[in-house]
Amino acid sequence: MTDATLTRFRQSIDNIDAALVFMLAERFKVTQAVGRYKAESGLPPADPGREEAQIARLRALAQDADLDPEFSEKFLRFIIDEVIRHHRQAQEAGTAGA
Repeated sequence: MTDATLTRFRQSIDNIDAALVFMLAERFKVTQAVGRYKAESGLPPADPGREEAQIARLRALAQDADLDPEFSEKFLRFIIDEVIRHHRQAQEAGTAGA
């Protein structure tokens, strides 16, 4: 026996999850371009000031959206850490080829 209401909720969740995956993919395409640019320009892979500003901005947006700011910070921190890892790899690849 299937519950039609639950099925509709789950379809909506699946659609949202798909949108999140595609949005993250687009975000990482841009941040990878940033990493290449930073490596070519001799800029550091991390920008703590920018990171803190982004976290503060996201926490405010989360609060406006009625989402737990702690959760949003943890989520963004996870993404930032992964971006920095990619930026470091881009720098290492750039210096290895030099």
